[in-house]
Amino acid sequence: MSDNKATMRRIYEEIITGRNLAAADELLADDFVEYEELPPGMPSGREAPKAMGAMTLAAFPDFRVTVEELLEDGDKVVARVRFSGTHRGDFMGIPGTGNSFDVPVIDIIQFRDGKAVAHWGVMDMGKMMEQLGVGAPPA
Repeated sequence: MSDNKATMRRIYEEIITGRNLAAADELLADDFVEYEELPPGMPSGREAPKAMGAMTLAAFPDFRVTVEELLEDGDKVVARVRFSGTHRGDFMGIPGTGNSFDVPVIDIIQFRDGKAVAHWGVMDMGKMMEQLGVGAPPA
């Protein structure tokens, strides 16, 4: 496995599944850019994934990322993963429902000198909200 693919796996395993948000400081470059559309009020840069991670882990204490495939092209790694969890706490203003979700996600991370410098992600929030029993995400 290449170094970039190994770092991509570490991002999922250490930061998210391992609940070690501080590991982002080691794995994300100081000038990291988040291109995924985030909920209002989220910080930018390297703080964005940490804030999203904290909000997600608080709402879904059993949140899990399952890596299904990693593909590398130059300085980018594309991941096909699944996000799953049980909605126990507030998520984007929606109180916990007790329902579970499992949705496919595509992430692309660009690397430089062994650190993530940019992220693009696609997740079907509508499908997630449907599985949680709350309909479409709030506007």
